[in-house]
Amino acid sequence: MDSLTAELDSIQKNGRINGFAVAMVDQNGVLYEKGFGLANLETKEKYTENTIQHIASVSKTLIGISLMKAKEMGKLNLDDPIQDYLPFKVVNPNYPNETITVRQLATHTSSINDTDEQYMERAWILTKDQDLSKVSTDYPAQRLNPSELDVPMEKYLKGYLEINGAYYQDDNYINFKPGERFEYSNIGATLCALVIEKATGQVFDSFTEEHILKPLSMNSSGWSLEDVDIKKHSRLYRNDNSLLPFYTAITYPDGMLISSSSDMAKYLVELIKGYSGEGTLLSKESYKELFTEQLSDNNFAEGERNADHPYDGDYNPAIFIGYSAFGFVGHSGGDAGVATWMYFDKEKKTGRYIVINCDMGNDERARELEYYAVWDKMNEYFDKLNLEKPAHNNVYN
Repeated sequence: MDSLTAELDSIQKNGRINGFAVAMVDQNGVLYEKGFGLANLETKEKYTENTIQHIASVSKTLIGISLMKAKEMGKLNLDDPIQDYLPFKVVNPNYPNETITVRQLATHTSSINDTDEQYMERAWILTKDQDLSKVSTDYPAQRLNPSELDVPMEKYLKGYLEINGAYYQDDNYINFKPGERFEYSNIGATLCALVIEKATGQVFDSFTEEHILKPLSMNSSGWSLEDVDIKKHSRLYRNDNSLLPFYTAITYPDGMLISSSSDMAKYLVELIKGYSGEGTLLSKESYKELFTEQLSDNNFAEGERNADHPYDGDYNPAIFIGYSAFGFVGHSGGDAGVATWMYFDKEKKTGRYIVINCDMGNDERARELEYYAVWDKMNEYFDKLNLEKPAHNNVYN
């Protein structure tokens, strides 16, 4: 695998991605993991497979695993009304007599909408006690608010979703019945995490630590800076390479898992095993339901499904994970200074993961092209790896 390392290193050195890490796995274990470039431009600290950063919306797949675990425990069912678990009222005012179910949250068909003003500009919060003198807090896509504006997740969701709540506005719900139209919703995903909390009596981050992170020995992962070793944390960068501050989100389950590519490789192996009926986190039946495609053409606006993109998991959504039109299973993510992909080939049972520490879209999308080049280069090497690989306890890095 030295040749793959050399090719990926060349892409990094000749391009504009500051730092990234990759992992390649199959259902038997990790085949390759490696970091490239820099985790910190100022100190020249290298980005390695053990470098940590948050992974954006790939985090939502943990909501799916948690949901099925709660179902296994007898705490809820997917077709239960969410109102059975919530202490405040969630109803689409356009369809006040329609019930929103747990399954609809999990398939982004709840009719809950992410708004620019109250989600994109309100949910992201700067972490406390950091030096802001050298960082850029003027982020165009997501406003990074001072820590004083932080509120508990449940309070925020109540204010956003309850009619006349503190953060309520008319477009917080779309004009379609619950269950009728796919509308990707970070708020809906976070609400599902709250339902899990209420059903199990355990806060979401603690539930995932007990039932996902610890069983898989994802020891570098957590939902906040207090849960991880900050010395291993990459700095994040805007597309002009200006430094971003450390931040989190009130809606942390939708995208704020902090992890390393080494830990995510373990997680991806488990997902492939689960798809194959050999997973350890959930029963065979639960994994089958997790990966069952849930929607049809009728749930999408005309032309909305991307049949040309090999890694658009929204083409056929399952339970907080999805299928692309090309048969890849997984999730992607993007936040301020972050881009991630995690997908496996459902036929070959091989999977890839990539995470970068900077925005996409600079210099006529040069970073995005490099991102694709790294991803495609890993795919080229799968056949060669399968011929060369030794026992799985000898990981290439």
